Amino acid sequence: MTDNDVRIVSLIPGGTEILATLGLVNGIVGRSHECDYPPEIHNLPICTQARLNSNASSSQINDEVNKLLQSALSIYEIKTDVLEQLQPTHILTQDQCDVCAVSLHEVEKAVATLVDSKPQIISLQPNILQDVWTDIERVGNIFGVDSVKVLENLEARVKICHHKIQGLSLHELPTVVCIEWIDPLMVAANWIPELVNLAGGQSLFCATGQPSAVLSWETLLTTNPDVIVFMPCGFDLNRTRQEAQLLTQRPEWGKLHATETGRVYITDGNSYFNRPGPRLVDSLEILAEILHPEIFQYGYKGTGWETL
Repeated sequence: MTDNDVRIVSLIPGGTEILATLGLVNGIVGRSHECDYPPEIHNLPICTQARLNSNASSSQINDEVNKLLQSALSIYEIKTDVLEQLQPTHILTQDQCDVCAVSLHEVEKAVATLVDSKPQIISLQPNILQDVWTDIERVGNIFGVDSVKVLENLEARVKICHHKIQGLSLHELPTVVCIEWIDPLMVAANWIPELVNLAGGQSLFCATGQPSAVLSWETLLTTNPDVIVFMPCGFDLNRTRQEAQLLTQRPEWGKLHATETGRVYITDGNSYFNRPGPRLVDSLEILAEILHPEIFQYGYKGTGWETL
């Protein structure tokens, strides 16, 4: 299949970044409303829209999400008219989280209405770092692109990071809680505990590969982690700073060990941590910089993360 024959619609930001890393950006003809990287995809037609208001408060968004999921409606809807015009040969989506992107069911339903082009649906299901490497390899294979160099580069960066923390003793590995949602309070899971451990931290509350869990405020207080990292799903640095105030205004906040030692951080979760693609390695490097500034200086401070 030559480049000219490929017409890919990517409905998931991580998938778009995987395509770009593999040099397939010219094959992308359409994207989701959340695909915003790399910059050269910005002018592509948008094939999805949200059914909820992402400017609402954390608790309102959470309520709306739950209502939509309970009524078996996807949180996003596919603009089938745009898809019809684009006549894709391939549609990239995910079957990992109904809150993060269009569900596989919605894609299959939309594709059923496309009579002429019978696109191949490629569904990604990443839960841990290895799954992301497998996805990159699989996408490469489907489009006849060699992914070996891309994967070698990403894996080498992970190894370098992990290698540099090997000399640290257990008491030099801080306990870390990564907050994925603020109201209700939720702890980031899937690949995040793995990234924390690779970056020289001890991840609290969640096991690698498991779905995110709700955390009670009391449990956070009693566990009293060394480091708190905010990475709310879909929010950039500025929005994260605003949202964090929901917790930082609480009277007990000042008594937390992480607050007293100035080890509370905000990150651009939308660009990095929430997005299972090649930039999870950047996310690892960000965590390394946060947890061990004496060892790591990658230069993400100010764009990828800041001290709160």
